[in-house]
Amino acid sequence: MAMTMKHLFLTLLFLSLLLHSSFSQPTMDGAGLCGSKCTKRCSKAAVMDRCMKYCGICCQECKCVPSGTYGNKHECPCYRDKKSSKGTPKCP
Repeated sequence: MAMTMKHLFLTLLFLSLLLHSSFSQPTMDGAGLCGSKCTKRCSKAAVMDRCMKYCGICCQECKCVPSGTYGNKHECPCYRDKKSSKGTPKCP
């Protein structure tokens, strides 16, 4: 009897974790925030898709995007300090 209760408990725990992970969307709020901020940041970019890609990567990692379409990187030091493999600024 004790063994079946233990198995039942573990089975229910496993199922609840499985259901929770399948219904949760951990980056949904961050993605929405990043999407709108990056759209503003990249609105005047010559290559919009590249700007949006790198802005999105930087926003996800740094949790911020500087205001305006250019400059203001002092508002977000993480965003400002990210570098590409070539040593150039990664974030637009």
